[in-house]
Amino acid sequence: MSSVFQGYWYLFISLSALTVFADLGFSNIVMQFSAHEFAFLSFSDKGLLVGDDLHIKKMGSLLRFILKRISLIILITFPVIYIVGLWFFQRDSVIDVLILPWTIYAIGSLINFFNYSILSFIEGMNKIQVIENTKLIVSVVNTVVIAVVLLMGGNIYALAIGSLVGGSLIFVLFLGKFKSLLRQLLKASVNYQYDWNKEILPLFIRYALSFASGYFIFSIYTPLMQYYAGPIESGKVGITLTLIMAIFSLSNIWIYTITPQMNILVSQKNFKELNRLFKKRLLFSASTYLFILGCLILFYYFLKDFWVIPRIVSRFLSLTSIGMLVLCYFFQLLVNSWATYLRAFKKELYMVPSIILAFWVLFSTAFAGYYLKPEYFFIGFLSSYLWWLPLSFFIYKQFKNRINEQ
Repeated sequence: MSSVFQGYWYLFISLSALTVFADLGFSNIVMQFSAHEFAFLSFSDKGLLVGDDLHIKKMGSLLRFILKRISLIILITFPVIYIVGLWFFQRDSVIDVLILPWTIYAIGSLINFFNYSILSFIEGMNKIQVIENTKLIVSVVNTVVIAVVLLMGGNIYALAIGSLVGGSLIFVLFLGKFKSLLRQLLKASVNYQYDWNKEILPLFIRYALSFASGYFIFSIYTPLMQYYAGPIESGKVGITLTLIMAIFSLSNIWIYTITPQMNILVSQKNFKELNRLFKKRLLFSASTYLFILGCLILFYYFLKDFWVIPRIVSRFLSLTSIGMLVLCYFFQLLVNSWATYLRAFKKELYMVPSIILAFWVLFSTAFAGYYLKPEYFFIGFLSSYLWWLPLSFFIYKQFKNRINEQ
């Protein structure tokens, strides 16, 4: 695949990240509320919910609320995202080449968005391991599809077809696995009404502002570099961010997999166990990040001049830029963990700082893109953690101390 197509490859991914404006933290809220209700239920051997009828009805009512909400979001936001992509391709005079793969990719992204929201609901019932196993299967299939299409000379069609196949496969797998559960919940809540808007809307507004800010903090770099320096440099940004985000995601698994359990412990008011579990997993998470990073440094040091390694390395950003991003995402790993802890209590205490941070990163990155060399493109992102890291820790620590005093 050429350097130019690499740029558009990651532009596709960055544009699809605009789904953050469709979701705006809704899937996180779904997991939280599902977990809080599940705290009073359990699963039978047949995979159905057992326990208090009221909580089962509330679960079913929550599922109906989610389905209505997702349908509305899809109808409103996805046409907008699709048109934004067309604008970029029209501006670069490549719309004739990219309109079909972009259409396929957009449909795949839409299916994945629907999947993610429903899977968040099921994950809240402490089913993360089952869901993650399904995601792993789909990830392997997706990788194989992309590799095969690339070998056949499909270029950017590999990404598009992989997205569509992966989204469709995970939909079929989770529907087959949980159709009895979903049928039970929909049937139980046929004549039951619960005003979820009253509970969810106040929290959703705060989440929406935080998660919208998150797009400008984490996903604006590839489109901005595309704007300032063209597809080759934006491709370097994209592939570098993909590598570092992979390290981040692998490290964050320690926190992500206990998110439903944390919400359940909060609902049961078992704060001692919550704090013990969170402290242990945060240590594992940070250690994993540093370990993987150390392995990659050793790999580069010993093999940087071997075979095709120099050609691969040339597709990435400079070591200066990579160093900045590695630091930023390690700091973000900590911030993200503290935010997950706070959200288990249905609190979004980082809303105002996140909005300020978004403006800080957006304008400082735009400044760097216009006036500085590409290797300093992330200087604004890194500078934000000079105040954001200590502030986020202070907010987390103050809240935790108040909880421990109760």
